[in-house]
Amino acid sequence: MPKQEKGKSHSIRPVSRRPPSWCKYQPEEVESFIIKLAKEGHSMSSIGTILRDQYAIPLVKPIVGKSISDVLQSAGLAPTMPEDLTNLMKKAQSLAVHLDKNKKDLHNKRNMQIIEARIHKLSRYYKREGVVAKNWKYEAKIASVT
Repeated sequence: MPKQEKGKSHSIRPVSRRPPSWCKYQPEEVESFIIKLAKEGHSMSSIGTILRDQYAIPLVKPIVGKSISDVLQSAGLAPTMPEDLTNLMKKAQSLAVHLDKNKKDLHNKRNMQIIEARIHKLSRYYKREGVVAKNWKYEAKIASVT
């Protein structure tokens, strides 16, 4: 009996680079949706989720010709720090608060080390690509907890 593969139930991105025939929005409309949602304070990932769930826009790039981050950058609404790096730093901050209260929590101390390693690795990448300033440095929270 052959081995069954697992994990096939995830969503798959469309193969075609053209917008779907059932999506009737014009590129200008989609750009205005993105700008409106950004002004309301939504992050780029939540903008994509809202467009998918409420407006039935599966992907922005085939319709507009550029990504959500490019649209926000051209409108002057792009965040200064990349979203994934910001989320990791928020997670590290909340974990540092937890570790201040719970000094003997060794499992989460290890998780903090892993998160900070990911922050350092991601910041090296963004410095190399020029997204983050070359002199930007993340101050480790684990040093104050130890």
